[in-house]
Amino acid sequence: MSKLTILCVDDETIILNSLRRQLKQAFNDEYLYEGAESADEALEIIEELAEEGSNVIVIVSDWLMPGMKGDELLCEVNKRFPKVVKILLTGQADESAIERAKAEANLHKYLAKPWDAKELTDCIRSGLQRLKPEPVNSP
Repeated sequence: MSKLTILCVDDETIILNSLRRQLKQAFNDEYLYEGAESADEALEIIEELAEEGSNVIVIVSDWLMPGMKGDELLCEVNKRFPKVVKILLTGQADESAIERAKAEANLHKYLAKPWDAKELTDCIRSGLQRLKPEPVNSP
């Protein structure tokens, strides 16, 4: 069975490397950790992984990126893959972008940069809890 994937999207390589390092430290080998430097690259990665039978379960995206902004990316991901936990991690987003992501992308959480590693991992954990099916009570 393929591993589940956490995808980080930021146009700054140093941020991507830092995020992946922190997530690997927090979750060890429980997940795969992918990075994309643009929204278009992120969508390609999600599609490729889906074709290979792997699922992106969490996406952590910056907002201010060349081309498609983070809220637009999360809205697109929500249309194609509604169960993905979507987190906006940015120091630049305007309130209307955050509200749009909440309304149209089912945004799990908005976190400001610079971020706190524990807050980010707790946020991911709480998002993953939403993905777990409810236990079925037997009679």
